[in-house]
Amino acid sequence: MKKFFKILKYFLLFVVAVVLLLYITGYGYIVKSAKLVYGNGHITAFIDDSRFFNTRKIDNDPSHIWHWPLTKDYNRTKPTTKLLKEHKKMKTVAFLIIKNDSLWSENYYEGYHKDSLSNSFSMAKSITEALLGKAIKDGLLKMDDKVKKYIPQLKGKYADEVRVADVASMSSGSDWIEDYYNPFHITTEAYFCEDLNKLMIDDVRIDSKPGQKFHYLSGDTQLMGMIVAKATGMTLSEYMSKSFWKPMGARKYALWTLDDAGQTEKAFCCVNSNARDFARFGKLYEHFGNWEGNQILDTAYVKKSLSPRLSSSPYYGYSWWLSDYKGKKIAYMRGVLGQYVIIIPEDNLIIVRLGKKRDFIPNGTPHSNDFYIYIDEAYKMLENKK
Repeated sequence: MKKFFKILKYFLLFVVAVVLLLYITGYGYIVKSAKLVYGNGHITAFIDDSRFFNTRKIDNDPSHIWHWPLTKDYNRTKPTTKLLKEHKKMKTVAFLIIKNDSLWSENYYEGYHKDSLSNSFSMAKSITEALLGKAIKDGLLKMDDKVKKYIPQLKGKYADEVRVADVASMSSGSDWIEDYYNPFHITTEAYFCEDLNKLMIDDVRIDSKPGQKFHYLSGDTQLMGMIVAKATGMTLSEYMSKSFWKPMGARKYALWTLDDAGQTEKAFCCVNSNARDFARFGKLYEHFGNWEGNQILDTAYVKKSLSPRLSSSPYYGYSWWLSDYKGKKIAYMRGVLGQYVIIIPEDNLIIVRLGKKRDFIPNGTPHSNDFYIYIDEAYKMLENKK
């Protein structure tokens, strides 16, 4: 027994030494991430983790709620067998099919319901790009502006050259490393860090020529968020409430996760809302920035957003993923755990899926396997093929 306690004592001393070393070397955020993620039975961030972070409220206007109309066939068609299997496999929590701007099918799973908030993850990139578009429409900045106009401390060989359009299209030339599972890389640090603005200024460099090549980097969106906040003089949450949440009649407030200092929104992720309200961005972009007669975003801006910036990456526009699956022009918002708002304008169709897992991405393609399944099975349902 004495030997056991001796071993335990040295083990605990080792753990304390490791923790101290992490804090001394600037990796103290790893302790928080391990406690939050592994302590809650996960291996990465999860869809209801907002309660463990500081958040800022995105206010709606309870006196002005726009309700999705229901079609005469609302929820009359059951999900296909294949779709139900995929929902179970990928732990879907919400699946909506919106046809002709009306709810046609709506199902919730895993104990979630129409008012449940869950993490958007990288769908927030498309939302931040919408905020950028609104700031441009408001005359507060231009797509061709230099980033250093708003973030003069930006570092790197090409920091003087990078433009707003480059960060909006993921072609900044930044040295950011996009890795969700390596705790020592900057993506993890950004998710759990104390001061996100300081991290961006101190640790991000523009070391490659911008505007040349697409690289999916959360850091680009964070820079975009910093630009919008600087140009508007408002937090992203305040500007989103004023520009979108209230004008689009959101049914419920949303929450945007902040850094530990409680000052800065994680622009690259973490808007917490429900499926019906996320779907509003699908409707807005499907109608080229027009919401029920109110032109919130310029039509030309939305068309540009939903078009490839670079010929070498036809699958990505300005913070929106693009596809021509089965000959249909498709654009969508995407989060790391299979969060989707998919728009297919030619069929006036919006598909929303929220959940806890995403299927694999086949080699040589930018789209995950479940993305195709959700589209195929939605069309089968609409054709009433069970």
